[in-house]
Amino acid sequence: MELLPVAIGIGLVLALLFSETFSVTPGGMVVPGYLALFLDRPVDVALTFGAALVTFAIIRGFSEVMILYGRRRTALAILVGYLVTMGIRFALTGQMVAMTQAWSVIGFIIPGLIAIWLDRQGVIATVTASLLVAALVRLVLILTLGAELLA
Repeated sequence: MELLPVAIGIGLVLALLFSETFSVTPGGMVVPGYLALFLDRPVDVALTFGAALVTFAIIRGFSEVMILYGRRRTALAILVGYLVTMGIRFALTGQMVAMTQAWSVIGFIIPGLIAIWLDRQGVIATVTASLLVAALVRLVLILTLGAELLA
């Protein structure tokens, strides 16, 4: 069984329940599922949030000199997150898309999605909600799949 689709599905359900219950979105609907698969690699999680914070800062800087709202802001956040991710991957490995390095940013659009919510609801709320829901997704995966998750 492929873990990624299962983790994303569980993450979607838990993110929806969390956002409806607490009015805080965990960094986008697919983010907790991705993060859950990497919670055993804290450096990757930290690099991902670092990339999201850099993306957030760049978007805030752009918004000082140009009008950014709605789709334009969302698209720019995802694009900048992608570019920041590529930059970090290159800095770590000397290659843009290598996936075998010891540390890496999770995904290519995940930092941009997190940055969108950092901008909308704040850093502490977004980071806390993302990690909490990711931990819940991981727990559900462990309880339901057990050994498959560790393989």
